Order: sequence, then structure tokens, then C-alpha cells
Amino acid sequence: MAVICALGSSVLLLTACANADTARSSVAEAAQTESPTGSPTGSPTSTASPPLTEDQAERKALIPMAKVTWDKAADTAVKEVPEGKLVDLELKRVSDEATASPGTPSPNTPAPAPSEGAAEWEAKVAAEDGTVHRIDVDAVTGEVFRTQIEPDQDADDKRELADQLREATQTPHQAVKVATDKTKGTVTSVELDENDDQKLLWSVDVVSTDDWNKTTVDVDAKNGKILREHVDRD
Repeated sequence: MAVICALGSSVLLLTACANADTARSSVAEAAQTESPTGSPTGSPTSTASPPLTEDQAERKALIPMAKVTWDKAADTAVKEVPEGKLVDLELKRVSDEATASPGTPSPNTPAPAPSEGAAEWEAKVAAEDGTVHRIDVDAVTGEVFRTQIEPDQDADDKRELADQLREATQTPHQAVKVATDKTKGTVTSVELDENDDQKLLWSVDVVSTDDWNKTTVDVDAKNGKILREHVDRD
């Protein structure tokens, strides 16, 4: 009986030891497969990019459609007006108004209009006396498909604009270089404007194709210095 009891005790002891070893092994394996924060190692969690806003999504869709750069479109538009100077240029989608029959005053359609929703450069070019002409340039082919004198321009408006263009010693090309040296990206708009302090400036929009944010850089139209820089993350 003593022998039998001794054997039984040994078996129980061995079983308990084996169970303890198994438990320790499981704990060790779990520790090796978990990071200090409790997440498994070897499978890093990826951070999803935030969704694009409506404006960012529109820039992402529109900009790749344009095969003609801003400077080519500007040069094309200016050639349509004798002694013309660029006042405004913007990359946008062709509206139903642009594809409709020409309106007044002095409309001209030298080439067929692109389909509605296609990319175009809409330019405003001033003649020497300040009369503004709207020039629509196909952003894919580079062809002018509509020209028209802007309506409702009185003598005072024309004279004021002509004076501003004479004061703007910095060209739009020079202003864009200043802006893009500061902020890398695709130029989508250039406009002659005045700020709240009545400073004459070129407002240049530059879009980053990394995050599709738009940065507006205001460049002094007389000395080429940056007056303001604003990032639109909407």
C-alpha cells in the first residue's frame, strides 16, 4: 500500500508540474505575440487618410483634366485683344452658358465649345482703354472657343482698370513665379485685385496635388513682395 500511495503521489506531482509548464509556455507565447499596448506585433495598424472635402475632391477631379497650363492659356487669351493685358484667369468647368448660343455684346465663337463640365480657362483681358473681354480657352486643346466683351462697363470702371494695369509693374508671370517659389503646386487662378489696404496685388491660387489644398498667395503688383499667404483646407 505504501508503494502504491507513493506511486500515486508521484503521478499527481508530475501532472501538476506539466500543467504549470504548459501555462507558463502559453503566457510566454502570448507575451511574444502582443505589443506593449496589447496589439499583435508583425501586423502594424495603418492610419486611413481623412476623406476629401467637396472642394478638395473637385480639385482632384478637375486639375488632371487640364492639359494646357495657366501661362499657355494666358498667352493665348491676351493675343485675342489688341494691346491686351491679363486681368483674371481661372481654371473651371465649362458651364451650360458657355456652350449655349452666343449672347451679347460682340460674341464670337472661333471654335466649337467643349462639352458641358469639361475643363476650361476663363480669362478676362483688358484693352488699352480698360474695356474687358472675356476669353474662354479649352483647357485640353488650347483653342479659344468663345470671346465676348463684358457687359455693363462704364467709363469710370474702364478708366480705373486702365490706371491699375499701368501701375502694376509686376506681370502676372512674375507674380506666379514668386508664388510658386514659395508654394509648390499647380496654378489654378491669377487675378489682379486690391486688398483692404488698397494695395494693388496679384492673387495667385496654387493647389498641392499631395493633399489638394489650395494656397492663395497675394503678391504686391508693384514690388513683387508677398503680402499674404492663406491655405484653404476645405
